[in-house]
Amino acid sequence: MESERWTRAGRIGFTVADADILFRPALELAAMVRSGEVSSRELTELSLRRAEQLDPKLGAFTIIDAERALAAADDVKPGDGRSFAGVPTAIKDIGPFLAGYPYTAGAELFGDFTPDFDSNVVRRVKQAGCIVIGKTKTPEMGILPVTEPVRYGPARNPYDTDRTPGGSSGGAAAALAAGILPITHGNDGGGSLRIPGACCGVIGFKPSRNRVSGAPLLAEHPLTQDMMLTRSVADAAAALDVLSGPELGDANWAPPPAEPFALAAAREPGRLRIGYTVKPTLDLPVDPSHVEQVNDFARLLERLGHDVEPVDLPWDNSEIMLMFSKVFGGWISTLTRFAGIVSGRDITEDSVERLTWEMWQLTQKIDVLDWISSNATANVFARSLIAAMDPYDVILSPVLNLRPVPIGTIDSTQGMAAFGKSAEFTSFTAVINVTGQPAVSLPTAIGDDGLPHSVQLIGRPAGEATLLSLAAQVQEVIGWQGFRPAEPAPA
Repeated sequence: MESERWTRAGRIGFTVADADILFRPALELAAMVRSGEVSSRELTELSLRRAEQLDPKLGAFTIIDAERALAAADDVKPGDGRSFAGVPTAIKDIGPFLAGYPYTAGAELFGDFTPDFDSNVVRRVKQAGCIVIGKTKTPEMGILPVTEPVRYGPARNPYDTDRTPGGSSGGAAAALAAGILPITHGNDGGGSLRIPGACCGVIGFKPSRNRVSGAPLLAEHPLTQDMMLTRSVADAAAALDVLSGPELGDANWAPPPAEPFALAAAREPGRLRIGYTVKPTLDLPVDPSHVEQVNDFARLLERLGHDVEPVDLPWDNSEIMLMFSKVFGGWISTLTRFAGIVSGRDITEDSVERLTWEMWQLTQKIDVLDWISSNATANVFARSLIAAMDPYDVILSPVLNLRPVPIGTIDSTQGMAAFGKSAEFTSFTAVINVTGQPAVSLPTAIGDDGLPHSVQLIGRPAGEATLLSLAAQVQEVIGWQGFRPAEPAPA
């Protein structure tokens, strides 16, 4: 049926004035497609039109393929029962392969490498009914918490285009926050979903280690998990139901949930014991406004009936940065080596950004025993931190140390100094990749500076259900789905 809110020019599609529809939850849009109230083609056309108008200003995408997207949208018919039937999305340009699209990880070194198959995550996204319109930007090799690859130029925050949308899923978060997409893919190896979620006022949910399979490229990854960035908790839960579960050949996987995550998100969490802290993992300043947000959120949780108390976590370990840089750097260098192999090019100072080059050089000095020792140290640290958190159902903390930084503040041309500046920007996220726990960044308010505020909730290992249930409870109170940036003028 036709909605009176929408104006059409024949059957061409929605007008720009109808862009509000892409700010609706993805599950709601899928239901509209299912009922025949709107077609997938109309949603996809609108998404493509908004990308055409807004992306020259935001720089969220590396590639958009309208022809392929519209052809896929035309295959989705009324009555399609899939979770996200006909809903437009995009895939981050690092991690899973998307058949027929260049894979660059933001790096010139990859050249024109184009995989001819979909990875598990992409296959599941498509099987759930999503329509892929293109790929979103990441910093080179996904290293930094800002998204400013030399190959493509910076992605920008829709709330203030002079500021970062975060990283490394910065392009994805910018596209979601701007209403170009209602849901979009990202991944998190040191905060890369939670940081851009916090910068852009959307939900960045990192699942437990081994919850989402990296097949067929990786059996498992000690740090990184794929997931979808969303505006609603229900969308996040449904996306996790789509993506979670082992693939043939996986050596390890997270224990299956007692019920679908969508059901967990739909029920009350009960009375939880929640600890909160504003102490960073490194001896670095925290913006007072972030401290205030955590304290306010703790009081909100108390009003909702939870037992909330401050906690002093043993995560301010001076060796964390060195330990994390060795484990993280090893995986970055593996990706860099892969880029050289598929492109047939040598890894030189001129073929990658300075930070990637310096990280590559450093990791070449790490011998096998040092690598094994760093991983073992990380595991010991993780066990001790999880044990300290165990009395609590959930831990509350900031996501960021600083407000979203101006473009150019953390610059890969600074080399390893940029990696150090990353910790100054956000020191609360990477430690949870080391422990493998689930965590989520939730929007809380729009600050006096016009940028979103957020907090981080950390769950017990395999405790996604509790996080989703609690997040859904506070979503009803905060109403962050109404947060949206002013419409930027077309570039």
